[in-house]
Amino acid sequence: MISYARQTQEEQPDVVPPPADDHIAPAPRVSVQAFCETVETAATVQAAGEDRRLGKAHLKVQMGGMAAAIEAYRSAPTPNVIILETDARSDILAGLDQLATVCDPGTRVVVIGRVNDVTLYRELVRRGVSDYVLSPVTPIDVVRSICNLFSAPEAKAVGRIIAVVGAKGGAGASTIAHNIAWAIARDLSMDSVVADLDLAFGTAGLDYNQDPAQGIADAVFSPDRIDIAFMDRLLSKCTDHLSLLAAPATLDRVYDFGAEAFDAIFDTLRASMPCIVLDVPHQWSGWTKRALISADDILIVAAPDLASLRNTKNMFDLLKAARPNDRMPLYCLNQVGVPKRPEINASEFAKAIESPPIVTIPFEPQIFGAAANNGQMIAEMSPNHRTTEMFLQIAQRLTGRSETKKPKGSFLSPLLDKLKAK
Repeated sequence: MISYARQTQEEQPDVVPPPADDHIAPAPRVSVQAFCETVETAATVQAAGEDRRLGKAHLKVQMGGMAAAIEAYRSAPTPNVIILETDARSDILAGLDQLATVCDPGTRVVVIGRVNDVTLYRELVRRGVSDYVLSPVTPIDVVRSICNLFSAPEAKAVGRIIAVVGAKGGAGASTIAHNIAWAIARDLSMDSVVADLDLAFGTAGLDYNQDPAQGIADAVFSPDRIDIAFMDRLLSKCTDHLSLLAAPATLDRVYDFGAEAFDAIFDTLRASMPCIVLDVPHQWSGWTKRALISADDILIVAAPDLASLRNTKNMFDLLKAARPNDRMPLYCLNQVGVPKRPEINASEFAKAIESPPIVTIPFEPQIFGAAANNGQMIAEMSPNHRTTEMFLQIAQRLTGRSETKKPKGSFLSPLLDKLKAK
């Protein structure tokens, strides 16, 4: 019998379009086979298989619909998920009954159909169908349906990964990443972790005034030990809501990794932390590219010069093509206003990138230099500094949250309240 995996409200079988920041948990390593009746749906399902959230899933698309599926599984084991397209109402229930006789226990079935009827939906649920999606479908509809099969409604929300990377070396991406994480933890009250991925030269430990004995290197070189308990032992607590997965910043070994070297680390952090900020070093390798593409949101930090403009444009083009179902990357301009230095202004950047910068951070060498040397964040040095508000703006945009702390009233507030009441 086909197993029952997920049930939505019977009274509302229609598919509701997601909000712009709809957060879909990635699917685990599962096998998915689709049997489509139309070329359009087959192309849509194939496009869904290229989405980052199905990166671990093995998806195969075939034509022939319900009849082809029944015939295929008479002599072959069934996958974890079967996607069936059908445009007939009477054949759906009879076909599912036949399919159940050849399905292995635990197989989950998603039906793509054209009939929008509550009675039919109830019959499909009664027969153990995991999800019913109305045609025509989009790639994100297919992605959501598959991923939600493995994300129980009562389970803890999967953490959001935010990747911060510099358009070029020296753009200040690490400083921006660390201050954003501080704002997320302090001002938005989200439990967060900063993962310093620059193992040789990372500065997160210095910026947070931490010198932990263990860190991310212990995890990446011991993949068999990675679980939530092991990762918790590697985290260094910076504040009540902020932890650090520090880089060793030593040169006693080389740090050459495969493309999937950090996957287990990120998956484990997702399961235990609402927000993970990746401090991605400025280099181009299989694992840095994978970290950026697989992140939920991306911030590129650029300096106001030609090299940053070119590199930001290249990264935008690649990431938009690799993440067609995700929000666009964001970028900010940093170190703007260096005396006597010719600069490319924000409007020229916006014209080339076809998107304005989220903020423009001025060149403030005194406060940034003092904060770096003291192992403090800008908000610690000067809570009312203009860049402190900018970091909060970026944090709110990346997390989709508003500030949770109430603004402090001035000593004139009681008097003003009395005057308003008159």
